[in-house]
Order: sequence, then structure tokens, then C-alpha cells
Amino acid sequence: MKIFLTLYCAITLLYSQNPNLGASGAKFLNIPMGARAASMGGAVIGSTNDASSVFWNPSGITGVEGSSVHFSTMNLYSQFDASAASIVHNFGEAGVIAASYVSLAMKKTEITTELKPDGTGRFYDAQDIALGITYARALSEEFSIGITGKYVNQRIWNEVADGVAFDIGTQYKINFNNLVIAMSMTNFGSDLKFDGEDLNITYLRDNNYPISRLAPGRLETSQYPLPLHFQVGIGFDLVNADFVKMRGEIDATHPNDYNERINVGTELTFIDRLFLRGGYRINYDDENLTLGAGFNFQFGNSIIRFDYAYANFELLPDVHRYSIEIDF
Repeated sequence: MKIFLTLYCAITLLYSQNPNLGASGAKFLNIPMGARAASMGGAVIGSTNDASSVFWNPSGITGVEGSSVHFSTMNLYSQFDASAASIVHNFGEAGVIAASYVSLAMKKTEITTELKPDGTGRFYDAQDIALGITYARALSEEFSIGITGKYVNQRIWNEVADGVAFDIGTQYKINFNNLVIAMSMTNFGSDLKFDGEDLNITYLRDNNYPISRLAPGRLETSQYPLPLHFQVGIGFDLVNADFVKMRGEIDATHPNDYNERINVGTELTFIDRLFLRGGYRINYDDENLTLGAGFNFQFGNSIIRFDYAYANFELLPDVHRYSIEIDF
């Protein structure tokens, strides 16, 4: 009972107005990666235990017994392609190490101007990437901790902003319905700032004197913070029978650039092979209901898992995510 009261108080305190709405950049770091987690509404930091944990709670990779690779992809609003990949290896008492990659890219688009509205024959594109290295370790049978260091790079045509960020997460297991109390803090790092050759300009020193020379100049961009995100939650078994299992989770989130939110999710498992999932995201502008399914099968000494997630948006197009994970 104390645990639920503590979580309730945390949610109540978090649910206040944030004065920094929309005050961060590199928002691609907040895109839910991994179909399993996305189909549960992002309520997974206490239940995640596979290679996709690096995107949610780095301590979760301690659940990987040997080695595992993960890959997920999605198309956002018919204009952007997002993908993520990770590889994890458990070194036993020395801990667990993972490498990860996240990308958000747009297709090349022709440049237009006022004088050439039909196109100039030149094209631009944009891409955001994050490369991470994660280390996690189970300090006891109940408590595990993980940390990720990642390089963040954003590019729009010839302009680039880059920096370093860190994620940290914990999981504490209690011998009651497989209850897990979890915490994660992601995207803690320095501000970013765009720079590049397209910021170079020339201007006329004095328009009143036509003979005055053009002088070189340079535009300066403003710094912007990373989307720091704090999340706490509890995951627990609702049903734990021989052939059917059901797990639920409730997470409260505190972003630095938006009001506080709550994620609720559940996963139904049949004979450890077939999975049905659902979630709901509270206090989001557009996204709310999430659904998904997955299955796995054994291939030699490996286990291969396929997952699918559907996210409903009220205004924007719905999003479909696909993931594959191989444990070996």
C-alpha cells in the first residue's frame, strides 16, 4: 500500500503547469522506439528487459541473458523515416554492455524561392542521429542500474548541431506479483546550437550610398536545450498462470518542455509465444490509444521475435511501428 501511495503522491506533485512549454529541441529523442514499448503506451520502464531497453530505461538490459539485437522502423506522417537499432551482450558479473543507434530522416526536397516557385534544381535534406553506449549491472538480485552516454547530431542541409547527452535508469524488484519500481532520466546534456556554411551572408553597408561595398556577415543561431525527460513507474503481474500471463504498468512522466503526463499499458502473454498489448497516453496533445501484438519462435539456439504497434492520433496520421529482435 505504501508503494501505491508514494506513486500517487508523485503523480499528484508532477501534475502541475510547466512554464517551459516548447522550450527544447532535438525532439526526435522523444519519439517512442521499439514496437513493444510503443504499443504499451510508453508505460514500460518497469517491464522492459530486452535490447530495446536502451531507448527507455538502460537498466533493463540486465534482463538479456546472452546476446540480443534489436531493430525497429516506422514512417511518420509520410514524410519522415525513423529507425533504431541496438546490440546487447551480457558479460556476467562484469555487467551488460550495449550499443545503440537512432535516426530520423527526411527525403530530399527541391529548394524553391520567390523567383523560382517551381524549383531551383537544388535539393536539401535533414537527418537527426543519436549514437549511444550503455553499461548496466545488477548490483543485487533486486536492484539494477544502467547509464547511457550518447552523441547527438542534428543536420539541416549544411547546418549541424551536435553534443553529448546521458541517460540513467534503475529498476528495483519486489517479491510480490513481480512488482518493479523503476526510474529513468533521459537526454541530460548541454545545449545545442546550429552552425554551418549557409549562415554566411553578404550585405550592403549603407543602402543610401549605392557605391558602398558589400560586406561579409554571418547569421548567429540561438542555443536550445535537449528534451530532458524524467519518468517513474511501477510494473506488476495481474495474472501469472502456466499458459496465460498479464502484466500492467503505470508511469508518470515529467518533461522539461511540456506538462506532466501519465502512461498506462498492459501486455497479455499466451504460452510465452503470442503477445497482445495495449496502452493509453494521458495529457498528450494528439496521441492517445496504442495497440499492438507480437510473436516469437525458436530458430536453432536463437529466439526471434516480431512486434507491431499502432498509435492513434486525432489530428495527425496514425503511426505503425515494426520491430524484430533476435536473442542468441
